[in-house]
Amino acid sequence: MKRLFDKDTWQEIFGSIQKNKIRTIITMIGVLWGIFIYIALSGSSKGLDNGFERQFQSIASNSIFVWAQSTSLPYAGYKSERNITLKIQDAEVLKKQVKNIKFIAPRIVAGVFGGSDGGNIVRGTKTGTYAIYGEYPEYIKIATSKIYDGGRFINQSDIKDERKVCVIGERTQLELFEEDEDPIGKFISINKINFRVVGVHKFVQGGGFGDDGDIYIPFTTFKKIFNTGDDVGFFMIAADENADGVKVEKDIKATLKQIHKIDPNDERAIGGFNLGEIFRKTMNFANGLTFLSLVVGIATILAGIIGIGNILLISVKERTKEIGIRRALGATPAEVRSQIILESVFLTILAGVIGIILGALVLYGINAATMDQTDFPYTNPTVPIPYVLGALGLMVLLGTLIGIIPAQRAVSIKPIDALREE
Repeated sequence: MKRLFDKDTWQEIFGSIQKNKIRTIITMIGVLWGIFIYIALSGSSKGLDNGFERQFQSIASNSIFVWAQSTSLPYAGYKSERNITLKIQDAEVLKKQVKNIKFIAPRIVAGVFGGSDGGNIVRGTKTGTYAIYGEYPEYIKIATSKIYDGGRFINQSDIKDERKVCVIGERTQLELFEEDEDPIGKFISINKINFRVVGVHKFVQGGGFGDDGDIYIPFTTFKKIFNTGDDVGFFMIAADENADGVKVEKDIKATLKQIHKIDPNDERAIGGFNLGEIFRKTMNFANGLTFLSLVVGIATILAGIIGIGNILLISVKERTKEIGIRRALGATPAEVRSQIILESVFLTILAGVIGIILGALVLYGINAATMDQTDFPYTNPTVPIPYVLGALGLMVLLGTLIGIIPAQRAVSIKPIDALREE
């Protein structure tokens, strides 16, 4: 520790570096490149991780979508190419027969499944056409859409009493109401029927689900207005957190095939989209990239530190006479050893700090370039400080260990032999 703050020690270190500046710089690049690769890749993988979470933040990550199509195989006396329509009663059967279903929200949309051309919305002199969804309260438990303060979502009383209430989107509010006007409690006309606004849903940027102009009304009210009966456009389902999403989706489809008399081998009749499985795969990809960055970074750092060890061995060889003189003047083996190790650690830390700074600058540039790209799943590429300090600590440890080899070589030289060296 005393030699760490000794002026002569650092003069000797800098003097040794200056004698072989080009060789030392080239050797340091190996360590610098290793920590740079680690920081850049780790930060990039974290950016992907954050981006995927942003893309899925508007909906539960274990969600499953299921809808009906047409059959591709004949079954039980029915011909193929039969159009299948899901029913509201199917939800109760699924809850009873399929394990690990946490929430299930039947949904129907005007202009897509409801047989309408969409909702013609009027408020005073302002008009617009927006997607109208028939919803159950469970929807808000699956799709984590935000409802602005002062408002609410569809509730069970709205369903039971077939109330003419609605939840509008941010864009709907902007286009139909004045800038400073509170829409809660006001009325809009949907297909010439007055609906009272009870909430405004906040559009989650980058979420990829829904639209900021969508209007939600009670499912029971929807089917009465659009005359859809018990038809359901699709089911939005959230599985239990620890459940196997693939198995839950498989069980759901098998149950629906039984209900609607569909051949169990018919892969077309019931369509599905397993967001949980996609989320799991994307997270595994991000985690794999993080692990890869760790392996590549450590391997590159190790290669660079070995290079520093080699350069110090060469330095010791070139300074044999100098070391002999120091030994003859009374320098102890411990002092010589600590001098070489300190030089190794100094070069390692210097290269590591420069690599960290360069990596941080690259991540800053990437973040600035992708900050406004909401369609690209990438945001805020960072490396946690403990990871950076851990990498730096590893470099110090490896630098110390690799410095022992040339240090031991230096102290093994006898002073009399070193003084004879030409």
